[in-house]
Amino acid sequence: MRVLDRNPPVGDFEFVQGDVRDRSVVRHACEGVDAVFHNVAQVPLARDRDLFESVNVVGTANVLVAARDAGVAKVVHTSSSAIFGIPDSNPVTEDTPPRPLEAYGRAKLRAEELCHEAAAAGLDVSVVRPRTILGHGRLGIFAILFEFVAEGAPVYVLGRGDNRYQLVHAADLADACLRAADRSGPATYNIGTREFGTMRETIEALTAHAGTGSPVRSLPTMPARAAMRWLSTLGLAPFAPYHWLLYGESLWFDTTKAETELGWQSTRSNAAMLIESYDWYLAHRHDLDGHGSQHQSPVRLGLLKLVSKLP
Repeated sequence: MRVLDRNPPVGDFEFVQGDVRDRSVVRHACEGVDAVFHNVAQVPLARDRDLFESVNVVGTANVLVAARDAGVAKVVHTSSSAIFGIPDSNPVTEDTPPRPLEAYGRAKLRAEELCHEAAAAGLDVSVVRPRTILGHGRLGIFAILFEFVAEGAPVYVLGRGDNRYQLVHAADLADACLRAADRSGPATYNIGTREFGTMRETIEALTAHAGTGSPVRSLPTMPARAAMRWLSTLGLAPFAPYHWLLYGESLWFDTTKAETELGWQSTRSNAAMLIESYDWYLAHRHDLDGHGSQHQSPVRLGLLKLVSKLP
């Protein structure tokens, strides 16, 4: 197995160090391989439209061209549920019209469109769309929640927290991608756990497991969104538009197509994923240095550190 990344992977892999925006490096990484798994993305935390475009769109174009030129038999592209924004109804299927609300989602949609164009031109490309990904080592914005819970601080939901919010485990996503690679012909699959509930139910399962006394409290939705946006604009909190627009909204996938065509099944519930990730965070919180990817590094709390001290 060959890995192209900016940071060395953990494990015994052939490693190509480089950036997906570098066409020559991508071309080299694609030489002599049977399948390409394109998982590189600039995540919402970046809040940088230029990076969303250069990494998520141009980087995807580089991968598709390199794969075509190298005669790669299959490309599996990892997309995002952000392309759907706030859906008119749930569950979301593969045929639900995309309607991204912010720059990250729009860039991921353009990347998908490139995949469909490449498929129409003869490259075997499948798209896998995950819901929010969790698993040991996955942190990013979840580090805020985990730090608050570890300290016994209040954690917050928007409104009543009765929006249904679906997660997917990183191992289940990897399994879906591998299965998609084994199936010939372009296709698109939505991936998420079958066992999920409301945002409040998921977080309350975590606080009950942690036993630190963290209460789950409600914030009025519109003022909370305005505050998140204001704090982000001033650089005082690590929020992105994706977070204040979608944290309080319902979005879940119908995974029937992946289950039927790929024989795929989710293996963990929302609560189990969150608990597993929290336990990993507790075991590693003092060793995290922030030098990995944004998914693997804790965000800086900024002004939220003061919020965590509220009774």
